Amino acid sequence: MFLLIFTLFLHYSSRYLLKEMTMKTTLTLQPGKMSLAEIRSIWTEAVPLALPPSAYAAIDASAATVARIVERGDAAYGINTGFGKLAKTRIPDEQLELLQRNLILSHSVGTGDLIDDAAVRLILAMKIGSLARGFSGIRAQVIDTLLAIYNAGIMPCIPVKGSVGASGDLAPLSHMTLAILGEGQVRVDGKLVDAKDALAKAGITPIVLAAKEGLALINGTQVSTALTLNGLFLAERVLEAATVTGALAVDAARGSDAPFDPRVHEVRGQPGQIATAKIYRQLLSGSVIRQSHLVNDERVQDPYCLRCQPQVMGACVDIISNAARTLLIEANAVTDNPLIYVEHDEVISGGNFHAEPVAFAADTLALAIAEVGALSERRIALLIDSSLSGLPPFLVESSGLNSGFMIAHVTAAALASENKSLAHPASVDSLPTSANQEDHVSMATFAGRRLHEMAHNTATIVAIELLAAAQGVDCHQPLTTSPMLKQVQQRLREQVAFYDKDRFFAPDIEASKQLVLQGAVSDSCKALFADLYAR
Repeated sequence: MFLLIFTLFLHYSSRYLLKEMTMKTTLTLQPGKMSLAEIRSIWTEAVPLALPPSAYAAIDASAATVARIVERGDAAYGINTGFGKLAKTRIPDEQLELLQRNLILSHSVGTGDLIDDAAVRLILAMKIGSLARGFSGIRAQVIDTLLAIYNAGIMPCIPVKGSVGASGDLAPLSHMTLAILGEGQVRVDGKLVDAKDALAKAGITPIVLAAKEGLALINGTQVSTALTLNGLFLAERVLEAATVTGALAVDAARGSDAPFDPRVHEVRGQPGQIATAKIYRQLLSGSVIRQSHLVNDERVQDPYCLRCQPQVMGACVDIISNAARTLLIEANAVTDNPLIYVEHDEVISGGNFHAEPVAFAADTLALAIAEVGALSERRIALLIDSSLSGLPPFLVESSGLNSGFMIAHVTAAALASENKSLAHPASVDSLPTSANQEDHVSMATFAGRRLHEMAHNTATIVAIELLAAAQGVDCHQPLTTSPMLKQVQQRLREQVAFYDKDRFFAPDIEASKQLVLQGAVSDSCKALFADLYAR
């Protein structure tokens, strides 16, 4: 009897604990009030999402307003008219559901690679949050279905190309919407399956769209914003890693820490510069290598790639922070069209779908990502040049027999140069669409999309610098770098051994790159960067 009671206790207590864990790990989206920390958590992992019960009053009121407009027979764009240039075409009430379905099918014209799950999660979360603010005239049932597919791990297959970043990200968001209609394909656990099968397996009923709902789903900047947020978060990681590797390079090249003196940066007053100079001082604090050449060093000044790190990296920090502020606003925004104002049963057509703020944020992020990589490449060039660094040529003994880091630097140079072309601002371009109805567009979706490639380019450059700087510091043994940087070096050496002679080098670079992309380069000194970025 005791055993039975104990077994039942374990059973129900485990269910209770599981429920409690689920409640604790579920992120409740407050419409219009998501934080960057919450958005980062969605990007990082598939955290379960929910809406607060308080959100549904506004959702229901907005949907009811659309229903009344339809019932009265008032002409309202996107509710009972055609779209874009066809806005003057009135659609009979009995065809309104078909109108919305046709809208999604005809607009699902994306092409290119599929957007990865991390960015798709952001798209879904931001679309849910935007619709839940109650200005879109969409039923709670539709929003709940979006939540259901997200929480079931059903990721719509969204091609990355096909949006010009105005009138919303129409094509990619149409591909998102196909999933809740049970059309097209989705990705579940990385595998492509038919949407109708995935929904059936998850017990989710496909949606039949009512008036206005298709337009509400595909108008908006959620795709361009998600792609740019992806670039933002990667930019933060590569900048953080490059700050650490730049400090390590100072020691490897027996550089001076005098340029990081706080007095130098205070008289200029640039906040990013002041903050990053402090980080460099802390990273290099306690370096035995630095102590060894404090006196009788014949060099007066270091090259800019060492000496001007706070000025360059600090400016990048400021750009990243400014972009983060813009993107946080956009992530919480209502960006579809037309908008529903329930107080007066009013429908207002505007242009919140124009993604110019996102395009500008993406373009400035591109500059920061390119510059982080450009400065890192210059430090690699310095370290392999024995006349500048005092280290063995190409950072390897028996150079000539061994090529060492010679061609690794060529790879870094190639990627830095490629980033220069990719950094050209996308927002200065515009190509009219929809028979000149949509005559100025932002190109924000491409602006955000190219950041992923740029960040991976820069991550590779920084990874090569990490290998080179660690190699250079090892060459100074028995002298050692600072305690913080020593831990960074040890973390690398867990993955990559000292380069004593030529070997297959690409796996070393890839292992180092993964440390950069995962944010692991600064694991031992995360506290230094805690206040550097917008939260």
